Amino acid sequence: MEPRANPTTVRGRYAPSPTGTLHLGNLRTALLAWLYARAAGGAFVLRLEDLDLPRMRPGAAARMLEDLRWLGLDWDEGPDIGGPLGPYVQSQRAALYDATLGRLWANGLLYPCYCTRAELARLASAPQGPGDEGPPYPGTCRRLSPRERAAREAAGRRPALRFRAPRTPITFVDGVAGPVTERVVNAVGDFVVRRSDGVIAYQLAVVVDDALMGITQVVRGADLLGSTARQLALYDALGYPRPTEYAHVPLALDAGGERLAKREAAAGLDALRARSLSASKVTGALAASCGLWPPAVPATPRALLATFDPAHLRAEPSHIAV
Repeated sequence: MEPRANPTTVRGRYAPSPTGTLHLGNLRTALLAWLYARAAGGAFVLRLEDLDLPRMRPGAAARMLEDLRWLGLDWDEGPDIGGPLGPYVQSQRAALYDATLGRLWANGLLYPCYCTRAELARLASAPQGPGDEGPPYPGTCRRLSPRERAAREAAGRRPALRFRAPRTPITFVDGVAGPVTERVVNAVGDFVVRRSDGVIAYQLAVVVDDALMGITQVVRGADLLGSTARQLALYDALGYPRPTEYAHVPLALDAGGERLAKREAAAGLDALRARSLSASKVTGALAASCGLWPPAVPATPRALLATFDPAHLRAEPSHIAV
């Protein structure tokens, strides 16, 4: 039986991908996730999302943990301290993902998709639909016969696995964006849960991990709001209870108004440490940038916790002035 957490306990999490140095926007999201969980008297879980191994950078995971601790954040379970619901590194959870794919396949909710990258690129070049990943997948491989599938495999095509998107709308309330309703089949269509190279897709892995780790509170960047309906469709298909709280917090912008990226080394902590900025000054700036603290006033996570009110969180993207 899969280990599960007590569903009555608030459990938040932060789940970075070790593909580079955390920038200030990542750190602000981590701080907010910590504040949400601690303000509710809940546990805070750290998980590393490293499924796409070629994109991972050596030493990035250890550096992330170091940066989070430098800010004053702590966690109750994680890759460095363990816990009852681990492992807390996705690349060590392959058996759980495979078992979940088996359940979905047995229930007729998956099918192999042989569309090549070139074919999908041509589809993506068509006029865009409302989805965040281009137009909805049109179901090209949804009804292939066994003979048609065999012919594609004989030609050397390795299939991805797609989840049959529900036709009924998915509705949830986000703590920042408010009520959201999406019909997944119209927005993105049947979506990939295992890539053709065998890598488990984010949409499946995050559902399995959050469900089995008992995560009830999902606080993450606003860029992931569009993924939530797909993930809730998987929760429902697998019979997992949905998280009780979502909050998609605003993204951080650079001085030119562009979204920060991990490849921008100057957006991390090294440049700030080189200027001898303290952790409390950086933490205060992170909180001030989203309306939770006065500008230019140092703070610790514990000090922020004493006055934290999600209702004061600024919803729009903003620059972090440090």
